[in-house]
Amino acid sequence: MAPPPKPSPNPQIKFTKLFINNEWVDSVSGKKFPTINPATEKVIVEVAEADKADVDKAVKIAKAAFERGSVWRNLDASARGRLIYKIADLMEENVNEIASLESLDNGKPFIQSYMQTLDSVNFLRYFAGCADKIHGETVPCNGNNFALTRKEPVGVVGAIIPWNYPIILLSFKLGMALATGCTVVIKPAEQTPLTALYVAHLVKQAGAPAGVVNVLPGYGPTAGAALSNHHHVDKISFTGSSVVGKSILEASAKSNLKKVSLELGGKSPLVVFDDANLDLALKFASDALFVNAGQTCIAPTRVFVQAGVYEKFTKKFIEIASKVKVASAFEPDAFQGPQIDLKGFNKVLSLIETGKKEGAKCELGGKRLGNAGYFIEPTVFTNVTDDMTIAKEEIFGPVQSIFKFQTLEEVIKRANDTTYGLSAGVFTENLNTALEFSKAVAAGTVWVNQWGSVHPQTPFGGYKMSGIGRELGVSSLDEYMETKTINISVPSNH
Repeated sequence: MAPPPKPSPNPQIKFTKLFINNEWVDSVSGKKFPTINPATEKVIVEVAEADKADVDKAVKIAKAAFERGSVWRNLDASARGRLIYKIADLMEENVNEIASLESLDNGKPFIQSYMQTLDSVNFLRYFAGCADKIHGETVPCNGNNFALTRKEPVGVVGAIIPWNYPIILLSFKLGMALATGCTVVIKPAEQTPLTALYVAHLVKQAGAPAGVVNVLPGYGPTAGAALSNHHHVDKISFTGSSVVGKSILEASAKSNLKKVSLELGGKSPLVVFDDANLDLALKFASDALFVNAGQTCIAPTRVFVQAGVYEKFTKKFIEIASKVKVASAFEPDAFQGPQIDLKGFNKVLSLIETGKKEGAKCELGGKRLGNAGYFIEPTVFTNVTDDMTIAKEEIFGPVQSIFKFQTLEEVIKRANDTTYGLSAGVFTENLNTALEFSKAVAAGTVWVNQWGSVHPQTPFGGYKMSGIGRELGVSSLDEYMETKTINISVPSNH
């Protein structure tokens, strides 16, 4: 049972070095980099900065830990599951401290970090249960042959974690890698390294063999690129931007054709029909957009509202948005925190100005909030056309665009008119409408009369520029495995 939420606005930061081979070490270069509190723009702490030399060192260790005959390879699947359960239990025991670090480093309200840490515990427990349920098949063949398949771990996994949901995405990748028997080198985002380092401490405490889990804070162009290009990394699991995702695919092609799974950006449509429960649609449309300051790959940033309820919906949405509490993570009832850093902050403000210049009507917000921290007012645009920049680009900020539509066929076509395809949603009381839209929309996940529920049992990923491969669910474990066919000649009885 998790302890009650108890934030620590000034949590003790115990782990700032690289975690390699179950030891805390300085980077080879001795360099460090600052991690910034986005609510204050002040340095929290300096963290060891990994680059290519450290990646080489960690990958060598992870490769040795994966070798035949190693402690890790000799563990049976049930033992791997027990290890993951132990890590999950330790995370639950330390939920307040982890959530406090997450909020300090990322800026999101503490209660959101708290709930996301508990979600991460559940994701890990799901994969712990999967560990001893991975198996091959026997295959009927022609002639005197008996065939079977084996599912084998791919090897060393490079897991590159984004800054927007650090603890959740860490649990996805760590749980899948360990359940399948891989070893892993984790590179957390340079903006948010603190919770990954804390979890590394728990991994050691849980009894993981040395070298199985390694954590290297560092920058994408150095540590991330070195991991993506490494000849002894067998798979990259990346969550982040489409631009970086393309570079990882290129690195795979130029190095060793390593397996790659990519969960990238989105420009998700949320469609509200005339017969929808408007209160329900309004709540999900608002909460899912302004949570995490709009820095969510599945944020419903294109809301299409049918003509019959467009005016009513828009008026109420603006009213709701005007009441969103924007504040620092540890303030009571805070819902929207700051943007992650100055770069992200400036990008959002620039796109807001572009929207105004291109003719969209800014009904609410559109400016910086306060004088310290990367806070932006909740922002709502109407009169947005599908060809405008704010209708096409992933803004990654608290900016909503509301569009009007007439018919189902029209909105399907417009919803699909994007290079992305991560998620979509539809609000309607008509089951036929919901099913027809769900079948027709090009998106990896479709929500009906809800938004944002992601379960450990269900695959998650996108179409088109939103990525390659899936995470979560039993079928997604194949992303971390190879399938081997074994053919056996059987003597004939004739």
